[in-house]
Amino acid sequence: MPENGKLILALPKGRILDEAMPIVRAAGIAPEPAFDDPKSRALRFSTNIETLDIVRVRSFDVATFVAFGAAQFGLVGNDVLMEFDFPEIYAPLDLGIGYCRMAVAEPAEMGASDDPSRWSHVRVATKYPNITARHFAARGVQAECIKLNGAMELAPKLGLCRRIVDLVSTGSTLKANGLVEVEQIAEITSRLAVNRAALKTRPDEVTRWIDRFREVIDARPS
Repeated sequence: MPENGKLILALPKGRILDEAMPIVRAAGIAPEPAFDDPKSRALRFSTNIETLDIVRVRSFDVATFVAFGAAQFGLVGNDVLMEFDFPEIYAPLDLGIGYCRMAVAEPAEMGASDDPSRWSHVRVATKYPNITARHFAARGVQAECIKLNGAMELAPKLGLCRRIVDLVSTGSTLKANGLVEVEQIAEITSRLAVNRAALKTRPDEVTRWIDRFREVIDARPS
């Protein structure tokens, strides 16, 4: 727990933050002006709630901050939760934002005649080796996973592997790099992630925020 006893809400940098902030603000949380300053290099921000601060970190790091208690709750994609499977995290609420899908893709010239049901061994570049390995193991396919943190679409072109597993939204990036989606692994959205220990040690505060976020989501048009 932070030395000053404040609750910490971890938010992801990048595209998802734009979708997340209307929900955060609707829950009654307004960060200090520096939060919206593109020139600011600050990572921690006060809010209009005296007992609550915000930290802004990489999307993969949100789960780590929450799991290890550096933040009591945060907004994180279920791709990250699936990849790391932190037992310390409770994810009670699907926020319905950041929708995309995790998929297997390969060069278009392969995809025209390829049959994923006949695969016995695949070599795959991915940011998600654990999810990928579990997915293929469940189908009886041996998967050799090459961990990359970005530029996945280059892997087939440069001969690193023939297939990739990555997040797909519109599919335009795949198309631009001559790839096609051949199999979907999971649908991905962002969740409210809560540290289980904080839920036990500070149940009233943490539960109140879970309920407030739930009210916001329930009030959104379907």
